[in-house]
Amino acid sequence: MLIAKTTRFGRILCVQGVFECPYLETKITSFSFQAVLCYGLKIVYTFKILENVSPLSEAQIRNYRLRPLEKVDLETVVRWFQDVEDLSLFDRTSRVPLNHWQTEDAWKDVIDGSHAGCKCWFVVETAEGLPLGLTGLEAISNINRDAVIPLFVDKSARRMGIGIRAAALTLDFAFRQLGLHRITSYYRADNHSTRDLVSRLGCQVEGNMRQAWFADGRYHDMVVVGILQQEWSKRREELAKELSNNITISFGDGASDSWCWPPRGAKLD
Repeated sequence: MLIAKTTRFGRILCVQGVFECPYLETKITSFSFQAVLCYGLKIVYTFKILENVSPLSEAQIRNYRLRPLEKVDLETVVRWFQDVEDLSLFDRTSRVPLNHWQTEDAWKDVIDGSHAGCKCWFVVETAEGLPLGLTGLEAISNINRDAVIPLFVDKSARRMGIGIRAAALTLDFAFRQLGLHRITSYYRADNHSTRDLVSRLGCQVEGNMRQAWFADGRYHDMVVVGILQQEWSKRREELAKELSNNITISFGDGASDSWCWPPRGAKLD
């Protein structure tokens, strides 16, 4: 079956139930249509958007890297968290923007590696080395085989599919490289972007802590989510099919097909 629909982004083609638009970083499935033939054809479409981000031009950079956080990156971190709104969404324990020296002290154990067995942080950057976000693992437990995953993306790079890929690559790292059994995350209940992202990763809601997060002059609930290794192993297969290869994030220079998201190459257990 072939259906074509003309939009302001060009023609969207449907072949065997999958819609793809070459001018959008988008895949559309789970569609329905109704056709009534009466001196012509009337088609009504209902789409479920699996990935919807800003239109991409050929000039835009689509290959990103994940690398360890360095001391020089703290200049960017300071700038990111001068935004009080972003700070209160990202960090439940911090409300006051820090200067460079305070930030360096707060991140000292990450930079000097003194707690390398308990935490690791990565920077998402462009091919030219421009930092666009942070992710990593906190509170790594070698006994319980679990950790907490944080994620932050600069406002200029949101809604581009970077966050979901960076988080997926970090989950691969946690389960395949560190041998962890489960990953936990939490977010403010009104943070719908994070809610949608962790849901796409396959995280399950495990609890709701009432009025546990104070921000914007009032108390918000805090939602706790988690995902087990076997759950991610199943979900990653599905997610890899949903995400296009127009944007990729990889460790280092991206030479390894198995350490890239979406994954390149054979299925990985």
